[in-house]
Amino acid sequence: MTDAPHKPHGRAPKTLEHLRRELVVPATRDEVFSFFSDAYNLDRITPPFLRFRVLTPRPIVMQVGTRIDYALRVHGIPLRWTSEIAVWDPPRRFVDVQTRGPYRRWHHEHRFEDLGDATRVIDDVEYASLGGRLVHALFVNRDLNQIFDYRSQALATVFAENFDENKSPAEKDSARRNSTCLQTPLSPKHFG
Repeated sequence: MTDAPHKPHGRAPKTLEHLRRELVVPATRDEVFSFFSDAYNLDRITPPFLRFRVLTPRPIVMQVGTRIDYALRVHGIPLRWTSEIAVWDPPRRFVDVQTRGPYRRWHHEHRFEDLGDATRVIDDVEYASLGGRLVHALFVNRDLNQIFDYRSQALATVFAENFDENKSPAEKDSARRNSTCLQTPLSPKHFG
């Protein structure tokens, strides 16, 4: 495991919001981590309304310190986002942090728990919105829920359909139905 120090830019936010999502997918941890190791797969699990694109040219070598540039649109406004890999611990977890983008702070830990023939994918995000609590309440909370709802459905579909091609269509459909998504609603958490 390798960690890189991350220093947030500007003043530290007084309060951070927290998002946690869990999803069990019918694929091994190595298969799931391999999928997440390719930054270009983000496009497959990001809602089309964001018009998300990876700008960093291929190949992207994932390791501590790797920076990845993206373009997207939020409510029609074009934005650029740069994330940096702060922790890279295959196949258990990695952390990406925003170094440029629409948040005062964005710290996203991805964890992968081995369940044998399945994997629990855990997303823990600590973030602070530009514009504070009002902007969070009016826009960010709803938007992030929509984005992570879509992501959960897309991941369940990707792994049910693509990672066990020896299964019949009926077995794939059963695997898709048995994929589970446990959501923790967005709620303010104050971190000292």
